[in-house]
Amino acid sequence: MSPAEKPDVGRPTLAAVARAAGVSASTASLAFSGAGPVSPATRDRVLAAAAELGYGGPDPRARSLRRGRSGIVGAVIESSLSDAFRDPVNVAMLDGLADVTGPADYSLLLLTETGPERSRLIDAPLDAVVLFGCSLRLDESVAVVRRRGIPVVSIEARAMEGVLDIGLDNLDASRTLARHLHDLGHRRVAVVSLQLGPTRALGPITDERVASGTTYIALQRLAGVREVFGRVGGVVTEGSWTSEGYRAGLALLDVAPADRPTAVIAQSDLLASGVIAAAAELGLEVPRDLSVVGFDGIRLDDPRAADLTTMRQPAVEKGRAAGRALLDLLSGGPVESTSFTSTFRRGSTTGPPPLPAD
Repeated sequence: MSPAEKPDVGRPTLAAVARAAGVSASTASLAFSGAGPVSPATRDRVLAAAAELGYGGPDPRARSLRRGRSGIVGAVIESSLSDAFRDPVNVAMLDGLADVTGPADYSLLLLTETGPERSRLIDAPLDAVVLFGCSLRLDESVAVVRRRGIPVVSIEARAMEGVLDIGLDNLDASRTLARHLHDLGHRRVAVVSLQLGPTRALGPITDERVASGTTYIALQRLAGVREVFGRVGGVVTEGSWTSEGYRAGLALLDVAPADRPTAVIAQSDLLASGVIAAAAELGLEVPRDLSVVGFDGIRLDDPRAADLTTMRQPAVEKGRAAGRALLDLLSGGPVESTSFTSTFRRGSTTGPPPLPAD
């Protein structure tokens, strides 16, 4: 059948292209735009599916005239894109967001807010904005966006006026992990923290760094642990990467046994995996010599961390909830904040503290 003879079954969408290519909607969007960490083979497959379906991408001018809108949703991540895509939780949330906004014919524009320079939120052509766990530094930019009348949804941010939040029980979940270790008998506990901000440098958790911290997720997770263990210390990392967990693990564990923690609470599974790798290098066995817990519930490639004790969070569902909230806000419908609950998973990386040496 020639193209002219094909029945008109409606304009193909990005979601249809993604299904045909066997990828997520967010991956299809990145591949089609030529941006993001998409392999050449995947990009070719997406473009081939688009060509087969006759999908040429949204026409911004036509869509703007039709809707009076740009058809673009801004996804704001407070790190470089290369760093952001190293964290599978960010990827899962983007997938969830695209699952909802893609079928509604909205494109995603990834924006990074990494420094003190003028925010891109001020004049970007956006219909709505999603903040991915961004810090308190964005208050001024958010105020500008709100004055433009643009709906703003945050994921795991502190309460801001006029911003709808999709929450997670970071404080309660971290308290659950800490209570688990306390019940096992641990008292010498250290935290391997996500970056606290505003500076990004590996170093000890100090009162000064906590007081000046701007990263809400990390502060909440630390507060949950401190409800059980008091002013517990540890190491602040530069981000949620295995390499950072490894560096932090060496800093905490390569000391005299009497100064070494018997348990480490890592604020992400990737950090926990790095801590376990550092312990192995130092000849420490998990959990005989050291208990380690994480946070997120992702799949880890290192077999030593594959059965990690952790809190599983619904990352994809958080992204979908943010997408549904945005669409409701854009349509003028009623919207309420949503909060998700993490699930405790006991693995094989925790046990009683080691007996003191004779």
